[in-house]
Amino acid sequence: MGASLKEKTAKGLLWGGIGNGAMQLLNLVFGIFLARLLDSTDYGMVAVLTIFSAMAGVFSESGFILAIVNKKAVKHEDYNAVFWFSIGVGTSLYLLLSACAPLIADFYDTPELTRLARFQFLGFLIGSFGTAHTAYFFRNLMVKERSQIQIVAILVSGIAGVACAYHGWRYWGIALQTILYISANVILLWIRSPWHPTLSFDMRPLRALLPFSSKLLLTSLFTHFNNNIFSALLGRLYTIEQTGYYSQGSKWTTMGYSTISGMINSVGQPIFREVTEDRQRLQNVFRKLMRFTAFVSFPAMLGLGIISRELIMISVTDKWLDSVPVMQILCVWGAFMPIATLYSNLMNSLGRPNIYMWNTIALGIFQLLCVLCSHPYGLNVMLIVYTTVNMLWLLVWHYFAHKHIGIHLLDTLKDIVPYLFISAAVMAFTYWVAGYIANVYLSLLVKVALAASLYLLLMWGLKSVVFRESLHYLLKRKPYPEDTTAGADRR
Repeated sequence: MGASLKEKTAKGLLWGGIGNGAMQLLNLVFGIFLARLLDSTDYGMVAVLTIFSAMAGVFSESGFILAIVNKKAVKHEDYNAVFWFSIGVGTSLYLLLSACAPLIADFYDTPELTRLARFQFLGFLIGSFGTAHTAYFFRNLMVKERSQIQIVAILVSGIAGVACAYHGWRYWGIALQTILYISANVILLWIRSPWHPTLSFDMRPLRALLPFSSKLLLTSLFTHFNNNIFSALLGRLYTIEQTGYYSQGSKWTTMGYSTISGMINSVGQPIFREVTEDRQRLQNVFRKLMRFTAFVSFPAMLGLGIISRELIMISVTDKWLDSVPVMQILCVWGAFMPIATLYSNLMNSLGRPNIYMWNTIALGIFQLLCVLCSHPYGLNVMLIVYTTVNMLWLLVWHYFAHKHIGIHLLDTLKDIVPYLFISAAVMAFTYWVAGYIANVYLSLLVKVALAASLYLLLMWGLKSVVFRESLHYLLKRKPYPEDTTAGADRR
């Protein structure tokens, strides 16, 4: 990477990490309070509606955020057209889904869902007012400002949600937290954004964006379908209570990998777009980000898996112990999820949303078939199948990366496998040592301290350049010389 691109990437990763880390920490704190006040049925009520809100939100955004990011030159008219289009679609979908709310309640045989659905669906309608502003922040790498906005929004919504649950509002507290988070985000985006809409309803700029955005729309639909399919299916195939246990275990895992994926997403596509004309440079940038992703993701997610029991018992009490196996299985996939994110960022930056689209659609169909075939064997078996399918699909993503930028599978394995093996060995040893400790608090302390210490010592001893460059950047020193690079970290 060139000096300025490297600095821009490092700054984006730093603020993306700080912002996403702070967000997930706050989500953790508020989630603990809510989980202690509510039960699995409350979480299940909200979880079964999530897929409808997510799909509607995708339609109102319609892939225009990434289409604007990928466009070489963007004018006010582009943002303005996206703004009014998003509001129009969001309003139409809200009216449609509100009318369908009784049908959704009948499907789950839960009459209370009618009112809850109409309230929760306000989220994507309000969010449509911030689509164009989000695109502006993303395109201009305003990661710091975006992170600050999200942290404030979580604080406001989290406090309100916990207060409502404390006063007996049950699942309404979770729904209100979601609506307030989206509302605060939109309000602060408007306040902090240099761009503002005008009363011009010219939709012609959307024509130039549609070839890119339409593919991203279909891709996002399947992505959200994949992410929310269990919540929707479990409510039908099993019980609302089991859906709540899945929702709780998935929530903790998502907080983990979302921190890392969010950090990668904040810089991935904009940075790749800057170097697409130089294939060798693009390879180097991609491999550098791949090593950084593996360096962070594997220890973080596998570590989260080995402390899941202690974390659940201490934070939300043993009434949620049935969510521990869910969390442990999903943590394995969560370790690889940011790598898939990096591949998708690469395809979009190359102007290949069709690859991103068809790859995601194929994965979604295959996943659904596997889920339907495996569900009679129980939730845990279904989750193991889901995790295995997603991990193996990384080979499909790599095939297209090799085809378009020439990166070899062996090089990618050299970049990530050492971090995987080291992380797995450290976590296995830590789990074995802590297995002799009966006290749950002491067990958590030992696992965290021992795993973190061993991993960082091994990174230092093996002269990991990713580790040392990260450390030196944080300390504002000159980059560490690369002639002592470990095998997995070369270049």
